[in-house]
Amino acid sequence: MRGATLLLIGIIVLSCKQEPAKNVTSTLAPIHPPKELNAAFLIVEGVYNSELVAPMDVLHHTIFHTDPAIKVFTVAERHETITSFEGLKIIPDYAFSSDSIPPIDILVVPSAEHSMDSDLENKALTEFVRKTGTNASYIMSLCDGAFVLANAGLLDVYESTTFPSDIQRYKETFPDLTVHEGVSFVHDRKAITSAGGAKSYDPALFLVELLYGKKVADGIANGLVIDWQLDEVKHIDVNR
Repeated sequence: MRGATLLLIGIIVLSCKQEPAKNVTSTLAPIHPPKELNAAFLIVEGVYNSELVAPMDVLHHTIFHTDPAIKVFTVAERHETITSFEGLKIIPDYAFSSDSIPPIDILVVPSAEHSMDSDLENKALTEFVRKTGTNASYIMSLCDGAFVLANAGLLDVYESTTFPSDIQRYKETFPDLTVHEGVSFVHDRKAITSAGGAKSYDPALFLVELLYGKKVADGIANGLVIDWQLDEVKHIDVNR
């Protein structure tokens, strides 16, 4: 009887050890940039609303939670109205040829209707992405925006992901890349690539937490009615 009791206690103890306590503190060591960062959102005809607006919301709202923060703006090939895939009319803040574009610290490439075909043949677009992305501290893609970054050679040495149903095409188009699937986003040094869609908030909140800490990320998430817990988001952080 005593042996059976000890066995039962042992089973209970092992079961408790297998159920880790929920971690609500950040495991990231925030960088705390000493200056305002400029985040440029690349927009082209047919850009998707979700992949543009979600990360822009997150990065823009840093101004209410930290100082210095992130300044967001849009850039396009020409200073002409861009129509999103869903019909939203957008006037870009800057054109590629503009001498007044601020230095770009964060280049964000949302997905667009032609991210997997004709956009990849646009030499001006590719050169702008290559130049600004090389000089930026961070590059981020949402959904098929990864095709644009990869086409510019910016993901050659980084692991990445893209929209779930386009993973196979991504692998076939860029066979030398290390590609992950089944995750919200992948972080590999300066590159953050995302599955996109409703998951487009995740990589932006991750970047905010990486830069400014969990308190700032939580403040922004609360304002967007998002329960932000990085440890509950399926992602790959190659740096850890």
